[in-house]
Amino acid sequence: MAPLNSPPDTRHDASPRKALIASVTGYAMDGFDLLILGFMLPAITLGLALTTSQAGSLVTWTLLGAVAGGLIFGQLSDRYGRVRMLSVCILTFSLFTGLCAIAQGYWDLLLYRTLAGFGLGGEFGIGMALIAETWPANRRNRASSYVGMGWQAGVLAAALLTPLLLPHIGWRGMFLVGLVPALLSFVIRHTMGEPEEFVRAAANPVSFRRRFTDLFKDRTTSKASAGVMVLTSVQNFGYYGLMIWMPSYLSSKFGFSLTASGTWTAVTVLGMAFGIWLFGQLADRFGRKRIFLLYQTGAALMVVTYANLSDPTVMLFAGAVMGIFVNGMIGGYGALISDLYPAQIRATAQNVLFNVGRAAGGFGPLVVGAIAYSYSFSAAIMLLASLYVLAMGATLWLLPPCQGAANRQAQMAQG
Repeated sequence: MAPLNSPPDTRHDASPRKALIASVTGYAMDGFDLLILGFMLPAITLGLALTTSQAGSLVTWTLLGAVAGGLIFGQLSDRYGRVRMLSVCILTFSLFTGLCAIAQGYWDLLLYRTLAGFGLGGEFGIGMALIAETWPANRRNRASSYVGMGWQAGVLAAALLTPLLLPHIGWRGMFLVGLVPALLSFVIRHTMGEPEEFVRAAANPVSFRRRFTDLFKDRTTSKASAGVMVLTSVQNFGYYGLMIWMPSYLSSKFGFSLTASGTWTAVTVLGMAFGIWLFGQLADRFGRKRIFLLYQTGAALMVVTYANLSDPTVMLFAGAVMGIFVNGMIGGYGALISDLYPAQIRATAQNVLFNVGRAAGGFGPLVVGAIAYSYSFSAAIMLLASLYVLAMGATLWLLPPCQGAANRQAQMAQG
């Protein structure tokens, strides 16, 4: 790999197709890793004699590591290149995921999970910046939604493969599967160059300090940054709170086997993937802000409905509908942030704002688990409904008019 201070690589074209494949594939590997951890928590707990709080903290510290990684890799991407840092992220994530297979106790496993999260944290923002700089503005929402669908593809693969592989290779073998993405990092690095927009921006870089302070440089920008952080916090909190504990909840309440819980998760994830795809399509046509409000309303209504269901079959299909709204909003964050900030700080903005939300989301499993233990899972899920109402307020009063919509209107007027 070239030294960090070498100029951006322009030997290969960062075409929209290549950028999309790299971003989607990298994010899919992240989704796969995090969900297999959820499925493997009972086996890991038994194998290493962990307490319930220790098991839950593995998820939390993975996400906290992702926050730190996002802050650092976003900066490095704005300075040294999208493609270069995306490959470093994937390599870091793969290496420490693989090392989890040799963990002998709680503390070394916690270290490996935190460092794996460190690599994981950079991939979303760098991938979204790469998409923004290779796709036209009038298709940016849908392209960003495809990257969000990559995570769901990884989650779906985990839901389908874990019940098949875990009984045969154990949780240590499942972590070894995480080494596979390391090969992807080399493919990405040697077949792609940097986007032209980044190369132009890199000729006039801003300082380390300004990449952060420019996120709050004036009242309008500060409101927008605060609004994005509220939206990503609510979405991540709801997503991780549901997806990490739902298999255990279904098992304890309805006696679902690992395979049955995997089926529920797969159906819910399919709903989430459809919701993400649909968000991108609708946002490009009708404007991102109104689609955010539509999804937030749907999420609040569906989690309240879901909390009052008791029939397993009905819950299966309702979970898919809930997934459309609860996680579909991730289809809009990448394009939203890309439109709000210039290329010189774009990856920093993506990773800072999204990973603040991911940090809040890291407490989702702890809070949902604590409320479910003290009261009920229905009470925990009702808490989520109130959070989506908070997100609606942030969308209405903190986010500016959609810049992407303005760009598209200008293009239509010219055309």
